[in-house]
Order: sequence, then C-alpha cells, then structure tokens
Amino acid sequence: MTNLLGEPPETLLPEDPAAERLAAGDPLEDVVREHPSSTLGWSLMAQAALDEGRDVEGYAYARTGYHRALDLLRRNGWKGHGPVPWSHQPNRGFLRSLAVLATASERLGDEPEAHRCREFLRESSPEAYAELVQA
Repeated sequence: MTNLLGEPPETLLPEDPAAERLAAGDPLEDVVREHPSSTLGWSLMAQAALDEGRDVEGYAYARTGYHRALDLLRRNGWKGHGPVPWSHQPNRGFLRSLAVLATASERLGDEPEAHRCREFLRESSPEAYAELVQA
C-alpha cells in the first residue's frame, strides 16, 4: 500500500554538544557528566558497558540515550515517525542508542522490546540498520 500523503520530511538534529570531545577520545563518563544531553555519549557508554558484559548497566545507558534522543527529535520537528538519516552525523546518537537498546534488551531476555527497537531503527534509517544491526 502506498502512503498517498507522502513521507514526512527528514529530521536533522543539531550538533551533539559533546561531539568534539568524544571524537578526541576524552573519557566517556567525564564527557557525559559534563554533557548529559549528549545522546551520542550515552550510546557509546551503553556500548562500552555491553562490551564489558555489564548488560544491565548498558541497558540503562541505552535507555537514557534513547529517551534523551526522543525529546530532542520532538523539539526538532519529528512527529513520531519518518526518516532520521544516518548520513547526518548528529542523528547518530539517536540511531546508535536505539541499536544498542535492542541488543541490551535481547541480552536481558526482552525479545519483544529488542524486536520493536530494531524495527524502529529500520524504519527510521535503513542505512543505520544495515550499519548497526546487519554488520
């Protein structure tokens, strides 16, 4: 079925406040402590926790990044659906948070949540899905 109203416009988030410090390799906890609104920072902390086997902590970090990102998306015109392109660097904090939340949910045995997050990611950005899930 074709949506006759068309696709909503892409949502392009503003630059992450911690992007420079994260790119420079500054310690994640220090960066997030100074920039708690950094969705990229939360997603990277979540991934680091999962990489170390700290699944509950990774889940909590991912959930925080995800909810921070939803607030940011809404403030930037997102209406609950529509494209959030991976090619736009500032969107990657949201997309990474969603992917790592799916992984953390799966590790905790919450398959419905893992599936929902992966589908949300795929619908938001097929490119991010290919990069983060099918990699």
